[in-house]
Amino acid sequence: MTEATSLTNHQFDYIIIGGGSAGCVLANRLSANPQNRVCLLEAGPEDSLPWIHLPIGYGKTMWDARVNWKFNTAPEPGMNNREIYWPRGKCLGGSSSINGLIFIRGQKEDYDQWRDLGNVGWGWDDVLPYFKKAEGNDRLGEPLHSQQGPLKASSIPKKHPLVEAFKLAANALGVPTTEDFNNLTQEGVGYYQLSTHKGLRCSTAVAYLRPARKRSNLTVLTNSQATRILFTGRKASGVELFRQGKKITLQANKEVLLCAGAIQSPQLLQLSGIGPAKLLQELSIPLVQDLPGVGENLQDHLQYRLIYELNQPISTNDQLRSIFGKVKMGLDWLLFRGGPLSIGINQGGLFTKVMPTSSRPDIQFHLGTLSADMAGGQVHPFSGFTMSVCQLRPESRGYVHIQSADPLIPPRIFANYLDTQYDRDISIAAVNFARSITQTQPLSNLISREVKPNNPQSNEEILAFCRETGATIFHPSGTCKMGTADDSMAVVDADLRVRGVTGLRVIDCSIMPRLVSGNTNWPVVMIAEKAADIINYQSLI
Repeated sequence: MTEATSLTNHQFDYIIIGGGSAGCVLANRLSANPQNRVCLLEAGPEDSLPWIHLPIGYGKTMWDARVNWKFNTAPEPGMNNREIYWPRGKCLGGSSSINGLIFIRGQKEDYDQWRDLGNVGWGWDDVLPYFKKAEGNDRLGEPLHSQQGPLKASSIPKKHPLVEAFKLAANALGVPTTEDFNNLTQEGVGYYQLSTHKGLRCSTAVAYLRPARKRSNLTVLTNSQATRILFTGRKASGVELFRQGKKITLQANKEVLLCAGAIQSPQLLQLSGIGPAKLLQELSIPLVQDLPGVGENLQDHLQYRLIYELNQPISTNDQLRSIFGKVKMGLDWLLFRGGPLSIGINQGGLFTKVMPTSSRPDIQFHLGTLSADMAGGQVHPFSGFTMSVCQLRPESRGYVHIQSADPLIPPRIFANYLDTQYDRDISIAAVNFARSITQTQPLSNLISREVKPNNPQSNEEILAFCRETGATIFHPSGTCKMGTADDSMAVVDADLRVRGVTGLRVIDCSIMPRLVSGNTNWPVVMIAEKAADIINYQSLI
């Protein structure tokens, strides 16, 4: 239903905290049963900002505090004590409203590993049906894909000369061309598919929430920040929130579903008395359940952005720097829903392995047809492109800890980047491989100079470049990890129920025991689709 200016009903069956990638899926699937009274809480506004819906608008929303939490990590020793900027979505659709749009599931082995860690029902064969349930692919079909789901995966319609040269250079180095990064092998080079539809972003707010808003049993409350989960005994029974300058309490007759993401889900659990006992005692927060794993196991993909100047005006920089180019981009989108405005920044992708111990891809590339000093920044005054490379399965682990009992104070985020020797070694190998692609024809024929890094001569200099310039590629995960009863650091079980209490689940990327090999948005949608089925089934028992 359309949000009312005043809240009259304070009782619901399910309260979903976080109207982001997972929350919008759950709001749709649970409210499909007219007997369920569902409330979706979102701390940010509606997804009405025009830049959200224009795919290239990612460069704007990355810095816009109206729709972005704009977190920063604590000083990172492995990154020359820099604080790393972490954008996270703060509007309906969450990070699916401001992300880079890439359609990636991860590798089959990622999910089989989850299963082998004791998480029954989370192997590849178990999760594939939920990926397909979500997917509306414009080109790929059975047996691995679906064209019927609400969340669209669209192909890039026009070949780009830079991506074509990138592909051929990678081929020359032994990386095969692929038409589908979401098949059973993943390795290859090619064009990404994007979460777009008819030239517009297809977020979970668009794909899932928008068609459900007409239902009378669904209440959506924006600008409503949850501050605490309430308990009656050991059962989660409601949520305390700030809304329109007032503190409000809502009652959950069945369950509270926490979908606030890898930073704010552990934050809210800790604020509510669920987490490491010592941390909560230090902040005088009454202990509900001692779960030492809440906020631990933080994992993220760390990217290194290599920048090159081209000797031909074929980059998006060239179009953005001229009035004619901007007009052409606008007309392409207005008339045909095509051109750079409909695609975003990253078109080309590559997955391969660079470590001798790896049996499957261990690094990922995003090839952007523009260049800037930082992601989302002002484009350079020359024709340029960006080649970002990241390690897929980092060993380093960090944490998210609240710093205060005040829910409006951001938690301390410590990613602990490059903490292990393996992570440092693979970073060097990844950058070396990236540079070898640019030194291989035909891509080398298009390049006039290397801008970043600035001609390093040794592995030590490459590692220094990684420490000086590395940044998140926006995939924090793992801080409320799923695990078995004998795992003292597990926060949720295989049904995503928080251990030690009842009526409370966590459903977002924080439940990942190990970070998946690729972009995280589609895996989060899969998690929510599967969770909705679990909840609906268990409600009948």
